[in-house]
Amino acid sequence: MVTRHFDIMIVGAGIVGAALAATLRHSGLNLALIDPRPPHEPTVDWDTRIYAISPGSVALLQHVNAWQRIDSSRLTPVHAMQVHGDRNARLVLDAIQSGVPQLAWIAEAGQIQHALWQTLVEQPNLTIFCPGQGRSLHWSAQQARLELDDGQCLSADLVVAADGRASWVREQAGIIARRDDYHQSGVVANFSCERPHRHIARQWFRDDGILAWLPLSDRAISMVWSTPAEHAGRLLAYTPEQLAQQVATAGQHALGKLQALGQAAAFPLSLLRVNPIVRPGLALIGDAAHGVHPLSGQGVNLGLRDVSELAAVLLDRQAARCGDLPLLERYARARRADILTTQSVTDGLYHLFHHQHPLLTRLRNIGLNTVARLDPVKSWLVQQSLI
Repeated sequence: MVTRHFDIMIVGAGIVGAALAATLRHSGLNLALIDPRPPHEPTVDWDTRIYAISPGSVALLQHVNAWQRIDSSRLTPVHAMQVHGDRNARLVLDAIQSGVPQLAWIAEAGQIQHALWQTLVEQPNLTIFCPGQGRSLHWSAQQARLELDDGQCLSADLVVAADGRASWVREQAGIIARRDDYHQSGVVANFSCERPHRHIARQWFRDDGILAWLPLSDRAISMVWSTPAEHAGRLLAYTPEQLAQQVATAGQHALGKLQALGQAAAFPLSLLRVNPIVRPGLALIGDAAHGVHPLSGQGVNLGLRDVSELAAVLLDRQAARCGDLPLLERYARARRADILTTQSVTDGLYHLFHHQHPLLTRLRNIGLNTVARLDPVKSWLVQQSLI
């Protein structure tokens, strides 16, 4: 069997893996992209997986000509965010007051991935192996060798793991991921609203978890309710009408009556710490490299910042091989602070609002109200959300 050689093999063609391939379009590098299945064609129904895409991530997707391919009627700007504590504390972040057009754009995972895929099938320096499933993966001093389940053999100077939290590539490399289970599930569902959302994202810190409403077009919202697994099970057992009533009540009827659009779904929540995220001939990006609580909506943006940094390092490699460890360590060093900060902040907020000690409850709500009165702090929070 002939082995086909590439400069870089990217395993995983989700949003992050596909974005890396697209970002390296004009790199002069010979790329392979491997994934078990192509993305689904978008439908008129809303995805259950919805992302708040930061302006920095939008800029990256525009750069690779993917953002422009998304149906504009399925994109919704966020002009403000309301954060409600569990004892009537309230914080509002406003784009106009902060001097920016919007805080984020709400987009469906399937729409983004389909747009990226459209750019990839036209990319001359990319070979797509899809469906393609790894059977074995081994590294030598100079290259990695991947055997697919259909018998094809590929080799590359660098393997990029973009295959998610349960990364097969990470496992093959023997890198241990520390997983801290939150004993929560993220229940997701979409609803039409009686009243207009006015492009406001809303979040409530409640005794039964964290409830978020993200604005969609056509007077609709996407809900993420991060809640203990037992409560999540009850939510999933409700009829669509019962779930809509529960969600409307939990959100203080801020948008009037809700009506379910499609089915609810749930996914387990955990914090995932991975160290190292590089080895000779290997780099981890996206959920293969880290996992955070979804309360800040930063998971996909964190992964796209991985893409931006790794692509910059590879494009500036000069005489170095793509898999050289000193080169890849530049990427790891550049990403360390952002990953650690995002994980620490989201994990800290989870624990802060998870505990119900009366003193802690009082202090956290005082803190939220204090931040609400400090315009410089609010401006800093807005700037952090734009990255």
